[in-house]
Amino acid sequence: MKYIDEKRIENLLAVAGHASASDIDAILAKSAALKRLSLEETAALLCANDPASVKKIFETASSVKNAIYGRRVVLFAPLYISNYCQNSCLYCAFQAGNSRIQRKALTADEIREEVSSLLKRGHKRVLIVAGESPPAGKKQIDYYLEAIDAVYSVRVGPHDIRRANINCAPLSVEEFKLLKKAGIGTYQLFQETYHEETYRRVHTRGPKSDPDNRIDAIDRAFAAGIDDVGIGVLYGLYDYRFETLALMMHIEHLEEKFGVGPHTISVPRIEPAAGSALSTNIPHKVSDEEFKKVVAVLRLAVPYTGIILSTRETAQMRDELFNLGVSQVSAASNTSPGGYTSGDRAENVGTQFSLNDHRSLDEVIGSLISRNFIPSFCAACYRSARTGKAFMHLAKPGLIKEKCALNALITLKEYLDDFASPQVKQDGYRLIEKLKANLDEQGKSDLKSYFEKIDRGVRDTYV
Repeated sequence: MKYIDEKRIENLLAVAGHASASDIDAILAKSAALKRLSLEETAALLCANDPASVKKIFETASSVKNAIYGRRVVLFAPLYISNYCQNSCLYCAFQAGNSRIQRKALTADEIREEVSSLLKRGHKRVLIVAGESPPAGKKQIDYYLEAIDAVYSVRVGPHDIRRANINCAPLSVEEFKLLKKAGIGTYQLFQETYHEETYRRVHTRGPKSDPDNRIDAIDRAFAAGIDDVGIGVLYGLYDYRFETLALMMHIEHLEEKFGVGPHTISVPRIEPAAGSALSTNIPHKVSDEEFKKVVAVLRLAVPYTGIILSTRETAQMRDELFNLGVSQVSAASNTSPGGYTSGDRAENVGTQFSLNDHRSLDEVIGSLISRNFIPSFCAACYRSARTGKAFMHLAKPGLIKEKCALNALITLKEYLDDFASPQVKQDGYRLIEKLKANLDEQGKSDLKSYFEKIDRGVRDTYV
């Protein structure tokens, strides 16, 4: 597989187990200074098993996350538009030939209905997700462009979708240029596993069976001018330590070639999927403690990158991982095309995998507020050209949080005013007052001005 040196990873892991407690402390001191870690240093943290060292890893990850992004946590919803797929991926319910699920590809009108349902709940950011087969009579890229246009066309009162990201099939450079022109935020594509033998074994048929075409898609997206990309691993297919180091190798390639790493890293674990025997007999199951370490080590290894956690995880696990480096989460998710409109969560209607956090958006927001995190729907960077290298210039030294903090409070007030339950509204206003005290005089003055606009009915203001 391109860019991935499997032998080197194996050698790194063999040596990393010998790192001493003082070695770990030195690596953590480097992380605390917001410096990117090398593969050797990342391997040492992944192999650390001493409880005292693991505790320090967790504490440092929390500190680094707060230094880069502050206490804000960004919220979004996945928007599944189709579950037709020509690939046979053994862990996925969408796999070709699976008769256990009903297939559906949403029309533009049905997409607008889904978006309307999400807006009425308070969502402002969506991740468009589609299986890798277009509806009959349409080209794949045309279906994606139609969906993006439908998403951005919907308004419910003063509310609309401020940012649509997309997780879709690998495209050509020219097709990626069309996605960028359509106004997407981040292009997201997971390699699933970087271990080539495993990759070929679990992707048995379809375009996705070519691992090099898939990994090259991220390069093609950059070449097309999309400077915000999201990558990830499906943990459970192979050794989590190998996968994390391979992910880091991929990041090193992107930084060397394009001068920019990924905007986000996603960390899904395999969950049961209808029609998938592999999903209930996970080859390399990752325990909760191992998973916590993965998230913490990723935060330390690439401190500038957003870490995304889905509703595959339980509410308890998600709440714990907010403290270990997670900076973005989906909320009140549905993985079935049309699921937000129908409200049907049954496994046999076309969901991609099982979910474990079924809390409403309001409940997730309430949980964040109770832990003194700031729920955020901010999309300001995309309106202010703070993407790619411009974003990294602010994120790497920890300067982006100065904008994140204000924008998070602005979007939180909008949510509280327009959607929150009475208790969440009360707790949220109390948190805002508490956090205002931490702002400098200019920040307090700016926030007061933005809040006055919100009180006058203005929405979608940002720094």
